[in-house]
Amino acid sequence: MELALPGERICLYQTAQLDAVLDNMAWQAAGFLTTKERIMIVGILRRGAPLAEMLHKRLVNQFDLANISLMNLQIKRYSDDLTLLHPETKLTENPQHAKLDLANTTVLVVDDVMYRGHSMLRAVEYLARKRAAEIRTAVLVDRGANKLPVRIDITGIRLDVAPPDIIECNVPPYEGEFKIDLLKPSIN
Repeated sequence: MELALPGERICLYQTAQLDAVLDNMAWQAAGFLTTKERIMIVGILRRGAPLAEMLHKRLVNQFDLANISLMNLQIKRYSDDLTLLHPETKLTENPQHAKLDLANTTVLVVDDVMYRGHSMLRAVEYLARKRAAEIRTAVLVDRGANKLPVRIDITGIRLDVAPPDIIECNVPPYEGEFKIDLLKPSIN
């Protein structure tokens, strides 16, 4: 169980609204993916992974894209409160992925929040080394503060918030309710 940070918390999006956002993201993704033979959706752990599963389910059920595989990547830079944990963004390769060859595969990388771009850049670099034929990116929330040359192909929501404010994506199974909160931290 994670400790809640002190401050004012405002719910910006609730489950029904986010379900509509994900439907729209799936519609956009289907436009990129319908002509592809091999498709893989890659979720960035933690919250990008269940979002990738949600998009996968929508693409299969709503767009009849049945030949889609799923994979998760473990990338660490920030903790959930944006405290820098590692001076360098770390990608931990799953031993099962060591010999992964993505030739002729279109990959859609999914994460919860695009902040500076470190995690997404690391994921794209890794997948490019695995010879992915095409790499597309999707985020639920883009904070508009990207510092690295990473293009986001599909953005669910763009939220321009003050630098000290925190966007909290609450995504099951990590949280009980699917919602997005804005946290304005207390100044001590």
